[in-house]
Amino acid sequence: MSGKRELARFLRGRRERLAPADLGLPGEPSRRTSGLRREEVAELAHMSVDYYARLEQARGPRPSPRVLDALTGVFRLTPAERSHLFRLAGTQVTPLAAPVRTVRPHVAALLERIPDTAAIVTDATYDVIAWNPLADAVLGGDLGTRPNLARRRFLGRPLESSSAEEFAHIVVSRLRRAADRYPHDPGLTRLLAELRAGSEEFGQIWDTDPVHAPGHRTKTLTHPEAGPLRVNCDVLTVPHDDQQVVFLTADPGTASARALRQLGAAGRDVSAR
Repeated sequence: MSGKRELARFLRGRRERLAPADLGLPGEPSRRTSGLRREEVAELAHMSVDYYARLEQARGPRPSPRVLDALTGVFRLTPAERSHLFRLAGTQVTPLAAPVRTVRPHVAALLERIPDTAAIVTDATYDVIAWNPLADAVLGGDLGTRPNLARRRFLGRPLESSSAEEFAHIVVSRLRRAADRYPHDPGLTRLLAELRAGSEEFGQIWDTDPVHAPGHRTKTLTHPEAGPLRVNCDVLTVPHDDQQVVFLTADPGTASARALRQLGAAGRDVSAR
């Protein structure tokens, strides 16, 4: 019973801390309930209200991994919170189904607050899922197609003319971690098969099991119009969603800094037309 009580307390706490607006539900001026209603949680998690109520009352049966993952999505739990939920339920933690491929609003808003910095967000598989206009101008103008940077590095024409080998090891290291976390994600499975089939370099690096952590790097990008751009690359991790925000800047007063300003101005002119 102690486990059921702890699970019930955890579910109530997560339900009460969420506002309806957080999940796109309409607000009600006369609403008295703190957080979400049980009925709302049950509907969002595709379960009966009675079943969910019994979980919060420590009277329910042991929930299945499917039920726990549904509640993980409703309550927007972090990976650590998800693992804790499974432990409280007495259920073995299962691998996550897929990487998070949506960007939290506050992360997306951050990209717009730094107009002189090129910034992109990538998910755990190196899909580009958000960017600002300067990043699109710097990285070739095709971010609207949501390219995959791993595919671009090993199968396409990478923009980097320096640090390309180091970046290759960083990419493989992150993809290996993603493969461990999301073994059942079909998109990741297809990507890894494509990279192995199309790039001998990828397979060779994969077999070395490289380990790299996000950090600061300086590299040179070859831009089709602006020419060589020497930029600083810094990474901000979003651990809750297994995502990375990559910032590209140039040292003040350099030719690359002037080129970035010109690219940014050109992009604003185009968007204003």
